[in-house]
Amino acid sequence: LQAPVNLIIGQDIDFHETLPKLFPHAPGAKDWFADEGARRESAFRNASLQGGYLMIAARALGLDVGPMSGFDPAGVKAEFFAGTNVEPNFIVNLGYGSDENLFPRSPRLVFDEAARIL
Repeated sequence: LQAPVNLIIGQDIDFHETLPKLFPHAPGAKDWFADEGARRESAFRNASLQGGYLMIAARALGLDVGPMSGFDPAGVKAEFFAGTNVEPNFIVNLGYGSDENLFPRSPRLVFDEAARIL
């Protein structure tokens, strides 16, 4: 990795334990996530959303952003999150890039190929 900053976006599988403190207006919120499968799904979805917001904010500040999902999650977990309930979701490289080695923009799908209005 050549970017000066590499962020690991992760999700805490036991996030529900902090809900009484962070979501006090819903006293029973912790119980909504008693099922580990539902908790993992929610943690993954919300960490992905927050990572997306982080990338938008970084780009708004003029940084170049390179998200990556092709990495060894078990290795990242062992190196950075060992002994915790945090699991890596994706990596974001941040920095001020150069136009020097950029590839031309890849083709994009047209709207009708990628989306449908219901």
